[in-house]
Amino acid sequence: MELPIVETHDDTQTQPIATAPFRRRRSRRVMVGSVPIGGNAPIAVQSMTKTKTADVHATLEQIRRCADAGADVMRVTVNDWEAAEAIGEIVRGSPVPIVADIHFNHIFALKAIEAGVAKVRINPGNIGSRDRIKQVLTAAKERGIPIRIGVNSGSLEKDILDKYGYPTAEALFESAMRHVEIAQDFGFDDIVISVKSTDVRLMIEAYRMVAERTDFPLHLGVTEAGTTRVGTIKSAVGIGTLLAEGIGDTIRVSLTDQPEEEILVGKEILRSLGLAQRSVEIIACPTCGRIEVDLFSIVRQIEERVKGIRKPVKVALLGCVVNGPGEASEADIGIAAGRGVGILYRKGEVIRRVKEEEIVEAVVEEILNFVPDENNNANVGS
Repeated sequence: MELPIVETHDDTQTQPIATAPFRRRRSRRVMVGSVPIGGNAPIAVQSMTKTKTADVHATLEQIRRCADAGADVMRVTVNDWEAAEAIGEIVRGSPVPIVADIHFNHIFALKAIEAGVAKVRINPGNIGSRDRIKQVLTAAKERGIPIRIGVNSGSLEKDILDKYGYPTAEALFESAMRHVEIAQDFGFDDIVISVKSTDVRLMIEAYRMVAERTDFPLHLGVTEAGTTRVGTIKSAVGIGTLLAEGIGDTIRVSLTDQPEEEILVGKEILRSLGLAQRSVEIIACPTCGRIEVDLFSIVRQIEERVKGIRKPVKVALLGCVVNGPGEASEADIGIAAGRGVGILYRKGEVIRRVKEEEIVEAVVEEILNFVPDENNNANVGS
């Protein structure tokens, strides 16, 4: 595994540190519908619906909100007969590829494949006899549908737990490889792997091990990360660490919140590493006693207004005259505010002065009208 190369300079010099783009781990590519995963494709962000799958209207409404937030793929549980009957209509109505989440029941997997899902999340060793495994893998192979083998530290096989005593990176790796070998015994290797844990350090170590020893694309996540605040931090640390090392092909942030919030956090993790594809990046000062506008409200309103805008634009919102002019002028669009007014910048040039109550509309209008440079369209991590 090769880490990013960082050019360092003498501390006495004023030259900035130049960081090369991340070198992605080389992995094979699978197609989830029209979305490529692995093989140096852009890192896909996904979430999972939290409705009852049988409620087609509510499930599709949730999927559409996630798609508007930037989801590339959505996962849906198929855990009972009602869900199995509903999945076809969900697939037909979804704006993004659907992954069927299956546990234990091979019939539900067959129903989902027949309904046209783009991927199945299932562990072959958990669905019974070799004949059942063969049925599912054959059906998936005939339709060109990949399978995600998902191992979780909370549900490791008893014999593996007995062997290691408790969940370890080696235990997660061995469990994943057991299911991979079962699939390969039937000539199936269109596989994505995840080795998730609620323990961030364990999750990082396990993914590093899989990354080093295989070339399968990897789905990153800290499982059951928790509430939005805690889960965001744990996910940013775990997923972000691996992405910074070039590991990871698709991500899911698990939060006890609406699924579109998972997408927004996932996109922000990518953006913080320069790996976002096309999205609005908002930079805002933390504020201090020098603030003379209601920057909290301005930032919240602009964040809400730009949700779903697919355009690589960097927006700086600064609340005072100390750092404001410099940082605002370095962004694509910027505001340096003070005493109830803001100076609006576009590509480093002052456009005009706007009243505090007009800042939100002025910035949103600039974002909508902004034409990015061609260089901004490239996915840095690809």
